[in-house]
Amino acid sequence: MRDHVNSLREVLLMAAFSNLNTAWFALIGLLWAGYFFLEGFDFGTAVLTPFIIRDEIDRRLCLNAVGPTWDGNEVWLLVAGGATFAAFPLWYAKLFSGFYLALFLILLALIARGVSFEFRDKRPQASWKKTWDAANFFGSLIPAIVWGVAFTDLVHGLPLGTDGTYRGGLLGLLHPIALLGGFASLCVFLLHGAVFLALKTTGPLSVRAKKAALVLTVPTAVLLGALLGVLAMSNRPEVAGSLSSTLPLLLGVLGVLGVLLTGHLCARDHEGLAFASNGFAILALSGAVFMRMFPSVLPSSTIASHGLTIEAASSGHLTLVVMTVVAAIFTPFVLAYQTWSYWVFRKRLSRPSVGEQGTDKDPSRTPQGDVLKALSTPD
Repeated sequence: MRDHVNSLREVLLMAAFSNLNTAWFALIGLLWAGYFFLEGFDFGTAVLTPFIIRDEIDRRLCLNAVGPTWDGNEVWLLVAGGATFAAFPLWYAKLFSGFYLALFLILLALIARGVSFEFRDKRPQASWKKTWDAANFFGSLIPAIVWGVAFTDLVHGLPLGTDGTYRGGLLGLLHPIALLGGFASLCVFLLHGAVFLALKTTGPLSVRAKKAALVLTVPTAVLLGALLGVLAMSNRPEVAGSLSSTLPLLLGVLGVLGVLLTGHLCARDHEGLAFASNGFAILALSGAVFMRMFPSVLPSSTIASHGLTIEAASSGHLTLVVMTVVAAIFTPFVLAYQTWSYWVFRKRLSRPSVGEQGTDKDPSRTPQGDVLKALSTPD
């Protein structure tokens, strides 16, 4: 009798362990989706800014549109990385072994981007400002492309060795399908940034951002459709327990439809709904990526057994339990704080008139709020 009880206990523990593995894999997918949704419009705004501004005031408005929230948005990336390290340490190790140069490139870009917000207005010289504007531009452009390349590789699969490690280097990641994914992600983020600026600003800048969104809609949908088609036709070996490839494909199609709906709503001057529609597209596409990977965290493009599965990569049961308890306690506070910060800075930014600012070169004297003043006035 005791043996039966012990066997039943082992079965129940294994079932709970398996469910926690899956739950944390899904949660990490949700964290990445939240990161792309929030940081996506930051990337898009920075890359789009040089093409839609007319003067220094427009540039400052673009900076202030993301100024209060960009660093908070990056918390999602930090949490996603930390959760991966704690819940799936072997996955984390394999990623940093195989994707080291790509991740290092992203890290350098994000550092340059973050510093550009802080240093741009430390000196009044135009050359100084242009240097940090370039850092902001390339610090957003590089991650917008490389993240798309990386996650396309994870969907397509990687040529892994018998030990499950990728050794193809940075150039091995840049095959045509991955590059298609990189440019598709760039267009999605550009569209997200354009709609965000149309929603967050007023006047001519908002009009130009809306026009940019309309121009970007069709190319974005075409690139995403081509990427979905190519990935659907790729013959990646399946792992036992894989979901039907139809499910992520349907989510991907919903993402493309969300992009098309974004352009339609922009054309009808529904900027808020357009932003929500493009945000839905990003969430759907992110969900499609993780559904296609399941139950692998590092799929192989050659031999299925060389890939790394959720079960093989996960931490111990006690670690997952502690992580679940901690996440249940602290996640509501983080979400509440970020929601509050967006509520505080919810108002649109307007281009000040000459009468309001005293001079059309000093928007810091306008009632644009403390953030605009801080960005336009050196410490």
